Amino acid sequence: QVQLVESGGGLVQAGGSLRLSCAASGRTFMGWFRQAPGKEREFVSAISWSGGNTYYADSVKGRFTISRDAAKNTVYLQMNSLKPEDTAVYYCAATAEWLVGRVVVTPQKYDYWGQGTQVTVSS
Repeated sequence: QVQLVESGGGLVQAGGSLRLSCAASGRTFMGWFRQAPGKEREFVSAISWSGGNTYYADSVKGRFTISRDAAKNTVYLQMNSLKPEDTAVYYCAATAEWLVGRVVVTPQKYDYWGQGTQVTVSS
């Protein structure tokens, strides 16, 4: 059983930055998803266990950076140049399966989920 503990959400003005953290209890492929009110959960970013493979949604490419500290078993999502449309609850997700390619964007491929952390970007 993998446990995920998220932190780092909050309120920030447009153009600002936040860093989300997700501590995992096992070696897993990890991703970030977000869900805004009235919308479906959408893929944001993902990273392999080694950190050698990273994936980004087009909407965040160039603004968000995913990374991981293997020693701490923690994944980070550095979010820069935040926009009001980035406002959502952000969820950390993990799977023991090695994901490659387009499947990384599919929520059903992830077996474990964090509790979610609210990110609010004001205009």
